[in-house]
Amino acid sequence: MLGLLLARAGVDVTVLEKHGDFLRDFRGDTVHPSTLTLLDELGLLDTFDDLPHRDVEQLSLEVSGQQVVGVRLADIPGPHKRIALAPQWDFLTLLSERAARYPTFRLLMNSPAYDLIGEDGAVRGVRYRDADGEHELRAVLTVAADGRRSTLREAAGLVPVQLGAPMDVLWLRLPRVESDPQGLAGRIGRTGMAVGIDRGDYWQIGYLVRKGGHEELRRRGLGPLRDDLAELLPFLGDRIAELDWDRVAFLEVGLDRLPRWSVPGLLCIGDAAHTMSPIGGVGINLALQDAVAAANQLADPLYRAQADPDRFARTLNPALLDRVRRRRELPTRGTQLFQRTVQRQLVERALNGEVALPPAVSRLLSDGAWSRVAGRVVGASLGRMLMYGLRPEHVRTPERAPARAGRS
Repeated sequence: MLGLLLARAGVDVTVLEKHGDFLRDFRGDTVHPSTLTLLDELGLLDTFDDLPHRDVEQLSLEVSGQQVVGVRLADIPGPHKRIALAPQWDFLTLLSERAARYPTFRLLMNSPAYDLIGEDGAVRGVRYRDADGEHELRAVLTVAADGRRSTLREAAGLVPVQLGAPMDVLWLRLPRVESDPQGLAGRIGRTGMAVGIDRGDYWQIGYLVRKGGHEELRRRGLGPLRDDLAELLPFLGDRIAELDWDRVAFLEVGLDRLPRWSVPGLLCIGDAAHTMSPIGGVGINLALQDAVAAANQLADPLYRAQADPDRFARTLNPALLDRVRRRRELPTRGTQLFQRTVQRQLVERALNGEVALPPAVSRLLSDGAWSRVAGRVVGASLGRMLMYGLRPEHVRTPERAPARAGRS
């Protein structure tokens, strides 16, 4: 997304992709209204809607059969009333194909960056590998968007603060039939916690396990996992018998953030700056918000810099890069605070076999008109935060011709 926005604004940009394709299964693919808004602003929403996807219009969380959260996206203020579940490889292909229309965009596949180029106390580009060997790619600005185990972040000596997560997740698929529930539903019961994501003809299911408990679960065999899923998601019925380990993928959950996102010449965004837990499915959407904020702050200075890149690199003000962190810190911290609260109040209790609701939630759900109104207000507010974010970004960068011929 950042590469597209910068190239669209006339800036020379090269994106290095580690793999030869985008086909990574179980990558985040919950495209929230905040991202649909960005696609709309870029004129890409109709093209996106032509991709294979499933629209989700309601979210729910049940604890021992009692609904704790019920959100109808139609009740949330904003232009888009749905979550679009689209394979991330299709989404990334859409962005890269649109970016390729601009002469200043270049995408190098099978080209993992493995180190930074440092000169005079600043980052001046990256070293990367491809089928022809090792190369240097010099740049006035390097952006690390290489995930929660960022190689470039480590090379820069930036160390995230670990906020902790009590769980990991097993992702699995099982068939869906028309008589099943619709939407996205979380269930907490005596046997733990699971989330079912309606993908049309199949369920994408996240089953929570205690941190470090994955190998023990595998040693116990499929029987206990099938039994737990049968209690948590009883509508699956006999389809649970189809489950085997080939349908199960492991996700190590993390929650962290960098105290600072940049050093001279380098900026971290997305998971490289702040790893989010799967709660709320917000990770990909926050990362895209980072990309838009970075483009809004940096496109004009980078465009002007192309007239004299050496001078710009020598005088790049670290405060310019830090504006991106300051812009995105509130939504990052606020969302992580929400995730940590859910972890403490619901996830940890579920993993401990506690199915009783926290007292505050129980009072909110008690009988009475006031509690029903309060529940709807809380649900709408929570939905708005998760769907659009605490500080939604909008595309402010222009579409313009390159500043000059050639590539820096």
